[in-house]
Amino acid sequence: MSSMNIASVDLNLLKVFEALHDEASASRAALRLGVTQSAVSASLRRLREVYDDQLFVRTGRGLAPTLRANQLKPVVSDALNKCRQSLAMVEPEGSHFEGRSVALGWSDDFEIAFGRRLMASVRHSAPGLRLIFRQTHSQIVGTALMERSIDLAVASGGFAERLLSRRVLGEGGYLCLADPASLAPGQRTLSLEEFIAREQILVSSGGFIGMVDEGLSSLGLSRTVCASTTHFAALPYLLNGTDAISTIPSHAAQAVAQIAGLALLECPLPMPRYPVELGWRTSTQLDSAVLKVREAIQGLF
Repeated sequence: MSSMNIASVDLNLLKVFEALHDEASASRAALRLGVTQSAVSASLRRLREVYDDQLFVRTGRGLAPTLRANQLKPVVSDALNKCRQSLAMVEPEGSHFEGRSVALGWSDDFEIAFGRRLMASVRHSAPGLRLIFRQTHSQIVGTALMERSIDLAVASGGFAERLLSRRVLGEGGYLCLADPASLAPGQRTLSLEEFIAREQILVSSGGFIGMVDEGLSSLGLSRTVCASTTHFAALPYLLNGTDAISTIPSHAAQAVAQIAGLALLECPLPMPRYPVELGWRTSTQLDSAVLKVREAIQGLF
């Protein structure tokens, strides 16, 4: 076991460790840090001595972190972010965001509907800050925040863990999407009979049962799901040229319809509204980068 102490360790090694973990490649880590690949390789040899572990092992797809590296990552990134925050304190407006990134977890319906406006807002309020969008949903979002794979999240719940804070942004409803060629000219509604007669595409992390199925079941009805996907972004490619419909959150339906030329239809089934919440680790309360993105998200809603 290594008996290193901080006085004998070059703290620049931590930046190399973070880049290697994020990029899973020595060449990409070198590009990110603006150094040579041989310098990164030399730093990795030194890191392995310091932590008495391989840290990253070569696979067919690059460098994979070991268990020890995954345990170290949140600690190292927190330490580096504290250093970045200390530099931001020099500027009264806290506008020193070069080199900082904030990882936001949300499902791609929110990314489609709000991602572009969030990018514009953050570009204005925190120039130099990079946004990282990561796919998540309410069943896994709490764990992702606690494990520090994301810094903030937008979801319909999942923030009950005591070390997390949350704020309700609003609530959402549902609309249907269809290929306009499968409808009568100008048609904007479907009867319940027409609704269940059509094949449907389900967007779900699980792939079998959705809110529509629960609503139909309460009426003693059921529908035919011809396909299921985990990504809202796939819908234009799956719906165009078919008679199928998909019932999805209103914000995503409106954005997809506008971009892909699909028809928007009122859902003939009474659907419950759902909360939209913003969550974060309470310990990041004073991090100016996370705060800027939080404010920008609240502004969008």
